[in-house]
Amino acid sequence: MTHSGNHRRTSDIDLLTIYEISKVLTSSLDFRQCVQSVLRLLLTQLHMRHALVGLVQSDEQLHILGAAGVPWPMSEAPILDPGMGVISKVIRSGSPIVIPDIAADTNFTNRTGRDPQQLAGVSYVVVPLKLDREVIGILSADRHPDAEQPVNFERDVRILSLVANLLAQTYRLHQSVAADRQVLIEESARLQKQLQGSYDIENVVGRSKRMKEVFADVHQAAPSGATVLLRGESGTGKEAIAHAIHYLSPRAKGPFVKLNCAALPETLLESELFGHEKGAFTGATSERKGRFELAKGGTIFLDEIGDISPAFQAKLLRVLQEQEFERVGGNKTLRADVRLVAATNRNLEEMVQKNEFRADLYFRLNVVTIFMPSLRERKDDIPLLVDFFLDRFNRENRRQLTITPGALEILMQCNWPGNVRELENCIQRAATMTRSSTIREVDMRCQKGQCFSAVLLESAQSRACFPVIGVPVRSAPPARTAPAAPAADPGDEVAAARAPTSERERLVDAMERCGWVQAKAARLLGLTPRQIGYALRKYNVEVKQL
Repeated sequence: MTHSGNHRRTSDIDLLTIYEISKVLTSSLDFRQCVQSVLRLLLTQLHMRHALVGLVQSDEQLHILGAAGVPWPMSEAPILDPGMGVISKVIRSGSPIVIPDIAADTNFTNRTGRDPQQLAGVSYVVVPLKLDREVIGILSADRHPDAEQPVNFERDVRILSLVANLLAQTYRLHQSVAADRQVLIEESARLQKQLQGSYDIENVVGRSKRMKEVFADVHQAAPSGATVLLRGESGTGKEAIAHAIHYLSPRAKGPFVKLNCAALPETLLESELFGHEKGAFTGATSERKGRFELAKGGTIFLDEIGDISPAFQAKLLRVLQEQEFERVGGNKTLRADVRLVAATNRNLEEMVQKNEFRADLYFRLNVVTIFMPSLRERKDDIPLLVDFFLDRFNRENRRQLTITPGALEILMQCNWPGNVRELENCIQRAATMTRSSTIREVDMRCQKGQCFSAVLLESAQSRACFPVIGVPVRSAPPARTAPAAPAADPGDEVAAARAPTSERERLVDAMERCGWVQAKAARLLGLTPRQIGYALRKYNVEVKQL
């Protein structure tokens, strides 16, 4: 073969080697693994006998990051003093050094422990790894003598310098990624701690006997993997307790995924829980993971579980029994590694008797049951809850509102069929609308004939798991300890005088003021659209189409 032919073949090998090395450096986020693969390529493609990469670390020692062809495992790689031998000269000068015969050169100190009898005629090349003109390490390689093909030192220096540059740039990229990853890890840990603190059982407001019983049950049940069923009326804080169970469990570092089963139709509920494959139905343009997959290693919270259809109950039962499922439109069986916490305000026992709820699913869910008391059953907690909601309102709105004893007494006498959620809305509305720095009796809805509690109470009684005992609202005694409040706005007295007197009239009045838009009327009365719909049917109010 001619000289030009040899040169062309050598150039092709060099290009192929650089190409393969560039692929290796973009194949993994493990820099050590990348380095090791690059060194193996140097041995196989360029017929090197030994090669290593070392980086100068913060202790000013040269730590070997990867090595190939050496007589020791990487776990026993020596730490080298960069102030000695050939390596020290390369680090100081920033230039490559070539030793044609290391056995005859006193600068070669053989600190990697190779057999001295095998060093005769071996050539050695060391090139620097540089970032922004600063030497951060070295790449070294050597060859044994070859009578048929003499060593081309210029070629070796050129290709090793190219490889060293690629390694240095990849190191910079990996350092940047590692720094960003560390920031994300720290931020995730901070948010996790903050979130866990927010839902810590100690932060659930309540000191009454009933709530202490709930807290004791939560502490007892959380460490196990048992399914937990939370029972109680709407607005009693079932979701907060579900969060607390998760963060007190061994799965606390896993995800907490929640889904309101009543908020979706059955067709969407299946896709939402189990996920779907691309093309499973119209609009499924891509594969999508379901809530069970997203909750892997953590907890899934299914709210309003009593509202799912009998057909879907069978599908959910299979997941609970077999711990496996398939995506919609798929045939691959997936494992459900989750802990289930479910909640309902329905009377499941009655539904089972009426064949509206599967008995086998009921027994699967009813492993550990925690009953959430209504606010009527723990009125001792109302002052604590009021302080909590008012403090949060003040922080969010930069206010310093307080509440008079008279206004607090009114809250203590209310029925609260909407429970804690209704109390929260009441405090927020009064705090927003008060013209004073203190929430007074006149700021309460029931003082203006605008309280819809009676309708909600009857609704709660018709749907509750257990009988709901109503407490009549009494006029609050005059405040004795509060500072004198400003005189009430005359407009308030006029509004109170003209206020509708019956619940039906109040409902119709709200609908008329909102142009017969149920959603707006619901917001005005502090209700949900479903509660408004119930009240309209209860009082046989025909909705006008404007």
